[in-house]
Amino acid sequence: MTFYRSFTTVQADIHSGSITCRQLVEQYLIRINEHRHLNAFTEIYADEARQQAEAVDQKIADGTAGRLAGMVIGIKDVLSYTGHGVRAGSHILDNFTAQFTATAVQRLLNEDVIIIGRQNCDEFAMGSSNENSSFGPVLNAADTSRVPGGSSGGSAVAVQAGLCLASIGSDTGGSVRQPAAFCGVVGLKPTYGRISRWGLIAYASSFDCIGPIANTVDDAALLLEIMAGADDFDSTVSSQPVSAYTQATLPNRPLRIAYLRDGVESSGVDQTIREATQAKINALQNAGHTVEPVDISLLKYLLPTYYILTTAEASSNLSRFDGVRYGYRSVSADTSALDLLTLYKKSRTEGFGAEVRRRILLGTFVLSASYYDAYYTKAQQVRRLIRQEAEQLFEKYDFLVSPTTPTPAFRLGEKTDYPLQMYLADIFTVQANVIGYPAISIPNGTDASGLPIGLQLMAPPFAEGALVALAKQMYDA
Repeated sequence: MTFYRSFTTVQADIHSGSITCRQLVEQYLIRINEHRHLNAFTEIYADEARQQAEAVDQKIADGTAGRLAGMVIGIKDVLSYTGHGVRAGSHILDNFTAQFTATAVQRLLNEDVIIIGRQNCDEFAMGSSNENSSFGPVLNAADTSRVPGGSSGGSAVAVQAGLCLASIGSDTGGSVRQPAAFCGVVGLKPTYGRISRWGLIAYASSFDCIGPIANTVDDAALLLEIMAGADDFDSTVSSQPVSAYTQATLPNRPLRIAYLRDGVESSGVDQTIREATQAKINALQNAGHTVEPVDISLLKYLLPTYYILTTAEASSNLSRFDGVRYGYRSVSADTSALDLLTLYKKSRTEGFGAEVRRRILLGTFVLSASYYDAYYTKAQQVRRLIRQEAEQLFEKYDFLVSPTTPTPAFRLGEKTDYPLQMYLADIFTVQANVIGYPAISIPNGTDASGLPIGLQLMAPPFAEGALVALAKQMYDA
């Protein structure tokens, strides 16, 4: 059994005849069964994946196969796929079946990708550890006593453990990049609006992005290239042309790169991570690039701004899950013949997990008439200031470098009772979502315990081509 780590290798073996798509799917199904304890998948599409594989094998034989023929992926449990369940890691969507396919997923299917299953995640993508799923926590394959990160933890672990070649996750405040860092894989968050959100169950609509998780930068770039582009179903998606990210190159000149001073000097960042980040900074300087430290004056306001605005949007987005039209309905409410308001209360209290309830309550509070201006309006104003500061920074620099996370993967249950400590795991990743800029996390070695470390690169809007070009250069170095 070959443990594939790149699509290039898969394609070479398929074209040489040493393996077929059907055989490849069988290998992944065996590995998934062997690694069930990781809890990365909530549903496996075994028979359907076999049928897809056979169809793709025939297309390859006929010379009509798409660009992703032979790529086996999983999709996070927040992406709609016609005729399949989608539950967002929550009991509130028990027995719900998607009525359409997300645009991003459909574009991959059009290029003959094979979807092997649906992946576990924090409930409604709210979490940094994948401990908030109604279907149990996901375990980090590097150390099963550790979290995989969240909310796309199942997606990252599936790639890490070789249960699929790549995954499609979502990133609202680091939910692709942070688990990618904890699991030692590549996670890419595109510019806001680069990929259509049609078919993505919303957490915070002005922050949510669909993004790929893969073993290589090339594979992430290929998936982005196929998923990106205009979509009539999403009014927020950009109509800018999609570049050939897989062929992108860097400018033929020394780059100007900023690095976050706190990422290598703050005592709040694990020493191993500071040292690993500094080593990459030194390598960039030795390559002839200008690399300078920068301070973000509004850094301490990033997390408050993020959580005020995202909880407000979550309060609005999740109001549709009421126990009436679809999904979970409280049995006690039905049998007691209670009024409609009580049905809402009981169904939502029983159907949502503790973290989702916490964020809905926080969001409802900041949107209330008495506190709207004090919290929501002010947070929107600070968001604008954060974006203005970023625009000024990128007028001078091509990229911003920082650690992806302040620590390696922490232990299961370590931060469960301390939500503020949990939220701090996103300190380096939320900026890209607050301002809508693209960012990527690449592996940057391991600590003394063998736990993966991630390095984050950020670029100006729609500069994904240059971003993946630099990421590939730094990852391969």
